[in-house]
Amino acid sequence: MTLEEAVAQTKTFTTKPSNSELLKLYALYKQATEGDNTSERPGGFDFVASAKYNAWEAEKGKSKEAASDEYVALVQKLSESYK
Repeated sequence: MTLEEAVAQTKTFTTKPSNSELLKLYALYKQATEGDNTSERPGGFDFVASAKYNAWEAEKGKSKEAASDEYVALVQKLSESYK
């Protein structure tokens, strides 16, 4: 399964994954497509943006290929619960 196929598969989930699972998916996708986070840290009161920033920052140093592979594996695991 490719990254694009995995992204498409997430759109077929019948139930929304947990916030922590969604953050992990977000972070792995951003790392796989853009590499390390180079954006500025959002303001402290923008909790959603801060959570996304921190999740992506936790993947720093991981290669795009490794992040893509982890994303696909996570989608395959989640699809068992949310399909």
